[in-house]
Amino acid sequence: MADPTHTGGEVEDTHRGLLSRARAKLDDLSSPRWAGRAGLVAGIAGLSVAVLAGLAGAGRVVEGAVTLLVLLVLHVKFITETPARRAGSWWIVAVQAWLTYLPLTVFGAAWTPVCGLLTGALLVMAGRIRSIVLVLLALACGPVMLAAPDATMIDPVWALAAPLAGVAEYAIVSLARRAGQLAEARTEVMRKAVVLERRRFTRDLHDLVGHRLTVLVLKVQLLERLIAERDPKARDEVSETLELLRVLSSDVRAVAHGLRSSSLAAELGSARSLLESARVRCQIRVACRDLPHEVEEALTHALREGVTNVLRHAEARQCSVHLLERDQMVRLTIRNDGVRPPRRPGDAGQGLLNLAERVSGLGGWLEATSSRTGQFTFSVYVPHKK
Repeated sequence: MADPTHTGGEVEDTHRGLLSRARAKLDDLSSPRWAGRAGLVAGIAGLSVAVLAGLAGAGRVVEGAVTLLVLLVLHVKFITETPARRAGSWWIVAVQAWLTYLPLTVFGAAWTPVCGLLTGALLVMAGRIRSIVLVLLALACGPVMLAAPDATMIDPVWALAAPLAGVAEYAIVSLARRAGQLAEARTEVMRKAVVLERRRFTRDLHDLVGHRLTVLVLKVQLLERLIAERDPKARDEVSETLELLRVLSSDVRAVAHGLRSSSLAAELGSARSLLESARVRCQIRVACRDLPHEVEEALTHALREGVTNVLRHAEARQCSVHLLERDQMVRLTIRNDGVRPPRRPGDAGQGLLNLAERVSGLGGWLEATSSRTGQFTFSVYVPHKK
C-alpha cells in the first residue's frame, strides 16, 4: 500500500512544477518579443480585412485571397528573418513589389492597401543597410500609385494612409527586435555574473578554507604528539585548535556571502606562529609602505598559499619570509629547505593557479625556483599602484 504522505509530497511537487512552468509561459508571453508579434499580427490582419472586403465587392475573393496569402507569407518571412547577410533575402522584397503593383490591373482599387506591406519591408531593409534612398522609396510606395493612368484602379485614401501602416509595422518590428537583443544581452550578462561568482566562490573556498583545513590537520597531529609525550603544552594547543575551528566557521560564512577582509600583518603573525608550532624556524622581514587594499589582499593569499605549500610539500626546518618594496614593485619571497620531489612534475596545483589569476589581474606575476640542495624559493611580484 502506498504511503499517503509520500504520495501527497509527489502531488505537491507536481503542482509546484506545473505552477513554475505556467509562470515561465506567462513571463514569455508578456515579453517584448511576443508583444511585437501581437502588434505585427494585428496590423497585418487589419490590412488583410480591408483588402478582402474590397475584393468581395469586386467579386474577386478567391484569386485575390490566394495572391494575398502568397504576399503575406513572403512579407512575414522577410521582416522576421535573421539575415545571414546584411540586407537579407532582398529577392523577397523584389517579388513583393511585383505582387504589390501588378495585381492592381486585375483587382483594382481593392488592392491598394497592400502597398503598406511593401513600405514596411523596404523600411526593414533600409534599417539593415542604413540606406536613406530606401527610406524615401518606402514612403513613396503609396503616393506613387496616384500617378496611375486609370484613377479608378487606385483608392487615393489608402494610397496615402497605407504607408503609415507600414511605418507603424516597422516601428513595432524594430522595437521588438531591440527588446529581444537587450533581453539576450541581459541574459548573457547574468550568465557571466553567475560564472564569475562561481569562480570566485571556488577560488576563495580553496584559498581560504583549504588553508585553514591544512592548518587544522597539522594542529591535530601536533596535539596527538604532545598528548603521547604528556607535554603540558597540549592544553594550549587544544585552545588554539578550538579557536581555529571558530575562525574556520567564520571563514566559511565569509566565503558564502562574498565578505573578504584580509589583513597582511595578521597573516604574517599567523604564519610565524604556525611554522614555529610545526618546528620550523621562521624569519620574517618586512620593508614596505602601506599597500592598497587589492595588493594587500593578493599578497595575503600568496603568503597563505606559500606557507601551506611549505607545510604540505616539504620537510622544512628553516623558512624565511621577506616582504620588500623597490621601484614601485612589491615582492613577497618565501624560501624554505627540505623540498620533496613533486608527485607529478609540472603540476602547479589549483592554489597556484588561483593565485596566478589574482596576481595577473593586478599586473603582477609569480616565480618559483628550486636548487639541488633542496632549497625552494617562491616569489610574488605585484606593482604598487597609488
